[in-house]
Amino acid sequence: MRQRGLGLGWWMLALATLSVCPATEQSATVDSPAVRVMSLNIRYGTARDGNNAWPRRREAVFGVVRSFEPDLLGTQETLAFQRDELLTAFPTFAAVAAGRDDGREAGEMAAVFYDRDHFEPLDSGHLWLSETPEVPGSRGWDAALPRIATWVKLRDRTAPQDAPILFLNAHFDHVGQRARLESARLIRRSLATLGAGCRLVLTGDFNAAEASPPYAALFADDAAAPKLLDTLRAAVPQSTGPEATFNGFDPTNTAGERIDWIGCSPDWRVVAASIDRTVVAGRTPSDHWPVTATLTPR
Repeated sequence: MRQRGLGLGWWMLALATLSVCPATEQSATVDSPAVRVMSLNIRYGTARDGNNAWPRRREAVFGVVRSFEPDLLGTQETLAFQRDELLTAFPTFAAVAAGRDDGREAGEMAAVFYDRDHFEPLDSGHLWLSETPEVPGSRGWDAALPRIATWVKLRDRTAPQDAPILFLNAHFDHVGQRARLESARLIRRSLATLGAGCRLVLTGDFNAAEASPPYAALFADDAAAPKLLDTLRAAVPQSTGPEATFNGFDPTNTAGERIDWIGCSPDWRVVAASIDRTVVAGRTPSDHWPVTATLTPR
């Protein structure tokens, strides 16, 4: 994403403090350009959050996205009007999104955005994280709510000779332990079929810690499923500091579990990965910190 967007409003007028933790840079010589990936739970826009309500922080969300310039962006808790506002703010974005309640506009979306100048769409779709993933609005296992994953298959216009990219974005249930585990297994199986012959990129709010069964179900070696790398662990094998990705709108909250992840297949080189601790005028853009990764094809 380059040179996108409208005016920054109060975001540009505020003093912003940027703290990215942890991060790494590795040198790489490749023919294909880098792909910049961001995942961000933007908090649903009708929440009664007072000073942190969507209209008061919308420009900060746009600003943190604009600052990183992602080529691929996965958002969670996105309502239809928030999707539309993001598309207005970033005119070269295209989106694939469906409301989890009806498969159209109702309910939260696990929206995927991609740069239309960079990528050509080949296919797209949605999975409900349930025993009946093709049924809109279906709720699985012990989940408190219907949950959804959205995917898009893309060809890189700048490197059309490369394998396509299968980009999948998900939001796991916040209550159901079994639902989170089964959702991870469903996604891993789905990547094997939807992503056959593709480079894989996975983003999401997984509501689970690094030591959890859902994390293992996604990232542990499994001969029957495509291998995935945790991009942050590929970049920073050992934790170097607090890694919380949920902040509850508290800019000092960095302790806790890392529940937002970016995964990729091993045919990517992880050039950099980070948790973005941007604070704007004393406030966080959302109640989750964004997570980012920069990838290049091997």
